[in-house]
Amino acid sequence: MKIIVTSLFVNDQAKALTFYSEILGFTKKNDVPAGEYRWLTLVSSDDQGGTELLLEPNIHPAAKEYQTKIFSEGIPATMFGVADIHQEYKQLKEKGVVFTMEPTKVGENTIAVFDDTCGNLIQLLQQ
Repeated sequence: MKIIVTSLFVNDQAKALTFYSEILGFTKKNDVPAGEYRWLTLVSSDDQGGTELLLEPNIHPAAKEYQTKIFSEGIPATMFGVADIHQEYKQLKEKGVVFTMEPTKVGENTIAVFDDTCGNLIQLLQQ
């Protein structure tokens, strides 16, 4: 068994697609109409057969409440791995990304947290 798709609730699919593709560099894999919304997935540019990230609309009240509460508590919704967190931090800052935590050493790892502009905090991890 392996993870093939993981979901991330977003408050605006179009805005999320722009942020995740143009700012973070993910590649759009699927964009299929699903009623008023879309089945919209992205993959890492260097692993296009890898795990897909579904940008899922937070239209259900429970999804909206979950997203709002973890954001307000400062809890990241998901984590992305990077090879050089300091370089990634610098590049994203230059693109206007707002970080709530600068790169910080935590045990053997270094983490940073940013706002994805679509209702989530995202953690970067360098192992």
